Amino acid sequence: MSGIEVLADRLESYLEPEQINQVRRAYFYAEQAHDGQTRRSGEPYVTHPLAVAGILADMRLDHQSLMAAMLHDVIEDTGIPKEALAAQFGETVADLVDGVSKLTQMKFESKAEAQAENFQKMALAMAQDIRVILVKLADRLHNMRTLGALRPEKSRRISRETLEIYAPIANRLGMHSLSTEFEDLGFKAMYPMRSRMIAQAVRDARGNRKELLNQILESLQACLERAGLPGTVVGREKHLYSIYEKMREKRRAFNEIMDVYAFRIIVDKVDTCYRVLGAVHGLYKPFPGRFKDYIAIPKANGYQSLHTTLFGLHGVPIEIQIRTEEMEEMANNGIAAHWLYKSKDDVLNGQHARTRQWLKGVLELQQSAGSSLEFIENVKIDLFPDEVYVFTPKGRIMELPKGSTPVDFAYAVHTDVGNSCIACRINRRLAPLSEPLESGQTVEIITAPGARPNPAWLSFVTTGKARSNIRHALKHQRQSEAIALGERLLEKVLVSFETSLEQIPEQRIQRVLRDYDMATLEDLLADIGLGNRMAYVTARRLLSNDAPAEVEASVRSEATAQQPSSEEAPLAIRGTEGMVVSFARCCNPIPGDPIVGFITSGKGMVIHQETCSNLAEHRGNSEQILHLTWDKNVSGEFTVELRVELEHQRGIIAQLATSITVADASIDKISVDERDGKISVVQLALRVRGRLHLSQLIKRIRALQGVVRITRLKN
Repeated sequence: MSGIEVLADRLESYLEPEQINQVRRAYFYAEQAHDGQTRRSGEPYVTHPLAVAGILADMRLDHQSLMAAMLHDVIEDTGIPKEALAAQFGETVADLVDGVSKLTQMKFESKAEAQAENFQKMALAMAQDIRVILVKLADRLHNMRTLGALRPEKSRRISRETLEIYAPIANRLGMHSLSTEFEDLGFKAMYPMRSRMIAQAVRDARGNRKELLNQILESLQACLERAGLPGTVVGREKHLYSIYEKMREKRRAFNEIMDVYAFRIIVDKVDTCYRVLGAVHGLYKPFPGRFKDYIAIPKANGYQSLHTTLFGLHGVPIEIQIRTEEMEEMANNGIAAHWLYKSKDDVLNGQHARTRQWLKGVLELQQSAGSSLEFIENVKIDLFPDEVYVFTPKGRIMELPKGSTPVDFAYAVHTDVGNSCIACRINRRLAPLSEPLESGQTVEIITAPGARPNPAWLSFVTTGKARSNIRHALKHQRQSEAIALGERLLEKVLVSFETSLEQIPEQRIQRVLRDYDMATLEDLLADIGLGNRMAYVTARRLLSNDAPAEVEASVRSEATAQQPSSEEAPLAIRGTEGMVVSFARCCNPIPGDPIVGFITSGKGMVIHQETCSNLAEHRGNSEQILHLTWDKNVSGEFTVELRVELEHQRGIIAQLATSITVADASIDKISVDERDGKISVVQLALRVRGRLHLSQLIKRIRALQGVVRITRLKN
C-alpha cells in the first residue's frame, strides 16, 4: 500500500470521505510538482510533505491543514505561484501554504538578524491563522527526525534554532509532546556525547529503581481502589534534555535528579482530581509548599493539572500530577488537541482564547520594537513563562513570568497604566516598584497624570511588553524634548537676526528641508536639539538665498572671526528639559552657578559650570559652547558634592545626617575616610534646589560641634 493510502486509512477515523479525497488530490499535485527532486538522503522529495501531513494527522488536524502540509514547499521549491494553488485548492489552503513559505530562511547580514526576522514573520503569520505555525512545527519536526543526512555544522545550526525558538513556541502553545521531542532531538544533535551518556545513565538507573517504582505504583493504585476512585496510575519518565538542563542550571548531580519518582494519575472528571488528591495525601505525607493547583488557575499555555510532592517509601520524594483525560490530551497536544478550526466570529474555547491573547501581545511587541533583534529579545523572555499569579484590587487574576515586578504588572494591565505609574501597593502596603512579585499577592498601581517612564525601570523589568513599551515611550519622550530644545536654540539665534521662525516663508523652510533631506520641520528641530546640527548654521540657511555650500563656508569664516551671538540674551535653563539636557557630573552645576552648555552630537546639551576645567580645550569653539542662564522659575533637585572634615566624636556622622535632613536636602551617597587618628573626611553627594539652599545647608552643618572644614567639590 502506498504512503498516501496508509495516511488516508488513518484519516477515516475523523475526516469525511470528500475531505480525504481533497488531501489525496493535494498529495498527487505535490508529487507532480516535486517530480525529479530528491532529499539529501536520496529519497523522493514528496516523502517529506507526506511525513509532515502524517504528523498533523496524529494531532487530528483538519483537511485544509493536511493539504497545506502536502503543498508547503510547492511555492518555494517549484515556482508554482500562489494564484495557481488558490485556483486548484481554494484561497484558505493557498494562504496557509503562502504563510508557511514566508517563514523560510532568508539571507540577512547576521545570523541573529536572520533568526529575528524569521521570528517576526512567524509571529505575523501565526496571528493571521494559527494553523500556519502548526504546519511549520510539523515541518521542523520531520526535518529534526531526519537530521542525520546533513553536515554536522548545519545540523547543529538547525538544532540551536529549534531549541531557542521552535521548542518554546510548541511549549507556549501547550504542545508538550512536540516540545519534548524537539528538545531531545536538538540535544542529541548539539551534544551527541552528553546525550549518549545521560541516556545510558537513565537506563542503568531505571534498572536499579524498578522494584521501588513498582512498589510505589501498586500502593497508589491500591489507594485509589480502597477509596473507590476510578483512575490510571502511570510512571512518568523525565526526558533527557530536562535532566541535562536541571543538572546544568541547578548544579545538581545526576543521582539527585533521578532520586525523584514521578507519577501521573489520569481520572474521569475534575471532581475526581481533588478527591484523588485527598486520598494520596492520606497515603503519604505531602511536602509543605509544594502543592500547585493549575486546574483552578491554568498556566498561560492552557495546561491544567494538580501537582503535589509527597514523602514516599523510605522517605523518597514522589512527584504526582493528577488530571482528567481531556487535560492529558491538552497537555500533550495543546492547541492542536481535538482540533476544530474556528472563525473569528465563533466563541473561542479557553486554550484558543489564551493563544489568541498571547499572539495579540506578540503583535503589540512587534509594533513598538525598535528592531527585529529587540523584538526577538522581548519575545524570547515571554516564551519561557515560569508564571506567578497575582490579583488586581478587584480580584482579577493576572499571570506574569517569574521575577516580574509591579512595573511589569502595570504594563500587563494597560500600556497607559505602565507609562503613568509612580508607585505601588503590594497587599495594601507601599512597596518599591522593583520588588519581585509572588503568587497570591494583590497589586495596586498608583498613577499620576503627566508621569513618564523612568529609564532605570529597564534594569529590573522582566516582561517583553514592559521593556518594549518603556523603550518606545523614552524614545518618543526624547524626540519631543529634542524638538522643544531645538526650537528654543533656533529661535534664540533668529532673535539676534531680528526675526522668528513664524516669519520665515514656508517655501524657504521646505527648501532647507530638501537640502538636509528631511521630511518635516520637527525632524530638523530634533536634529538641532540633539546636537547633530548647529542652530546658527540652520538659521543662516533659512535666511539666505545663497547655495548651501556658500552658506556653510560663510558661517565657518564668521565663526573663526568672531562669536556671532555675543549680544544675544543667554538661553534660560528651567530644569525640566528632560533627557536632552543633562548636568555634568564633573562639576555638578546647581541653580545660581554661572553655567555654559556643551553641545555633543547625538546626546543634546550637557551643562557645566563656567569655570569647569574639562571645557578648557573647547572654549574657543562657538559652535559647541553656548552661554546659558538659569530661569527664574527653575525647578527640581540638583546634585552637589561636599567634603566635610570632622573631629572624631561618637555619633557625629548621625548628627551630620540629621542636620542635612532637617535642612530639607537628601543624601544620595556618603563615604567616610580617616585622614589621621583625630580627623575623618566625609564625602557627600546631596540633592539641593540651588545655591541659596546649599548655603543654608552649609550654615547648618558648620554649626555642628566638631566640624573643621567644608568644601564644595568642583572637578
